[in-house]
Amino acid sequence: MEPDFWHERWEQQQIGFHQSEINAHLQAFWPKLDLPKQGRIFVPLCGKSRDLLWLRSQGYEVIGVEISRIAVRDFFQENALVCETKRQGAFERWETDGLVLLCGDFFDLTAEDLDGVVGIYDRASLVALPPAMRPDYARHLTDILPTGVPSLLVSMEYDAAAMQGPPFCVHEDEVRELFAGSGAIDLLFDVDLIDENPQFRKKGLDSLVEKVYRLRGS
Repeated sequence: MEPDFWHERWEQQQIGFHQSEINAHLQAFWPKLDLPKQGRIFVPLCGKSRDLLWLRSQGYEVIGVEISRIAVRDFFQENALVCETKRQGAFERWETDGLVLLCGDFFDLTAEDLDGVVGIYDRASLVALPPAMRPDYARHLTDILPTGVPSLLVSMEYDAAAMQGPPFCVHEDEVRELFAGSGAIDLLFDVDLIDENPQFRKKGLDSLVEKVYRLRGS
């Protein structure tokens, strides 16, 4: 999936994946990571998610990466945040107190960009990528993170023959294969959300299962 796809989505405001409220899974299961009370949290492909604000409110420094400048701009404008911008390697860095968004391509991130990260939150990153891109994503993420960093991962499972993503279907066995080197992988929760999302029934789905994982790090 090329960057132009996401640029077009944001330009046309086709952003049904955006949630206006803080994600309930984040609030319920974040304590399961048992992280120190300080440190940096990384949020890949973060869009303009308000989850960034919740993580910041817990006392963490937060760093997100997002390819769309529209998404980054809207995050700061919609939350009335004053920021400073400058270049950081391949990225345009937008920063306010304890919160940084790097505008650019995830695959341009380096270990230096993520120095000091103690945890990861992924609600909309893995499911945004088609199958062919996911191994490269998992590999690059592992390569640039400090050793042993745990993460909270939210994925979706549905009949991929009935609907083409994004959000893409990522089955549990694929999650375990992609992150096999990331220590223990615990399924914390799963729920079928099809009744709450009739738009997916119209696309032919009978089930839409959201799963929450804890990747403990190794």
